[in-house]
Amino acid sequence: MTFTVSYSDNAHPLLFLFPGQGSQYVGMTKELADAYPAARAIFSQADDMLGAAISKLCFEGPEDRLTDTINAQPALLASSMAALCAMQAEIGILPRPSFFAGHSMGEYSALVAAGCIDFTDGLRLVRERGRLMKEAGEERPGRMVAVLGLSQDVVARICAESAADCDGVAQIANDNCPGQIVISGDSRSIAAAMAALEGAGARKVVPLAVSIAAHSPLMRPAAAELKATIEDTAVRQPIAPVIGNTSGRPLDSAEAIRQELNTQLTGSVCWTDSMRFAVSAGVEIAVEIGPGSVLTGLMRRIQRGSKRVNVANGADVRAFAAQFG
Repeated sequence: MTFTVSYSDNAHPLLFLFPGQGSQYVGMTKELADAYPAARAIFSQADDMLGAAISKLCFEGPEDRLTDTINAQPALLASSMAALCAMQAEIGILPRPSFFAGHSMGEYSALVAAGCIDFTDGLRLVRERGRLMKEAGEERPGRMVAVLGLSQDVVARICAESAADCDGVAQIANDNCPGQIVISGDSRSIAAAMAALEGAGARKVVPLAVSIAAHSPLMRPAAAELKATIEDTAVRQPIAPVIGNTSGRPLDSAEAIRQELNTQLTGSVCWTDSMRFAVSAGVEIAVEIGPGSVLTGLMRRIQRGSKRVNVANGADVRAFAAQFG
């Protein structure tokens, strides 16, 4: 079976969101695969393409292998596309959203869902992305830290000062929502930044359980190697605009999409700006497709009056169909 999604001709005031690494969990999407042949076929296609039982990791674990970067990224892509196919199986033709967006690795899921990249090409890209990120982290270990309760400007300034003082790397990796920022860089610079952030009145400064400094210059070796794979991948115009992580604005051409993917590994995820753009452009409902509810949770902080929907299991699919079918 080839992955295909059919959308209505008219755009709806919806934003289709796709989760990134960290949203995975053992058992994700198993119920959908059991209930919907179209979702099950997605996992079969992923297993065949990857030459590994990614479906078994999603459904049964073990957790340590599922959370390994090299497995988590294709597992999340497959899970989100399985959920999307289950939605289509329930409805017939999906409402065409006004925009697509995905957080970090989820941007690849958004591009597949928007028809920009074939599913198998998306799997190949995220598997390679995960492999290269893991290698880069082993060669130049780094740290990522969540910072709560400070503004973006303050965090950015402290990171820049700490990096300069340590002759290293520290920058904002993810501006997730007001008051929730993730920073990334080498251990010495991040340690200095943590002390300064606490001194500046951060409510919490919480190290993340990773040794990879994603969305920082420490990922340059991975980005350089991934570029060739990106350039060799066929990219088409999206059926609706995809909002880019690093710009917070729609990617309006195949060239812009390639540039975004080349930049994304070392650049910051401007998620707050991305969501505010979508809301200002008329989006009324954010729909998170795939495991977890991280992105709808962030949207609640960014736009408190927004309507939010999650689609991760059979009940969610049926509820979405009842509202939009």
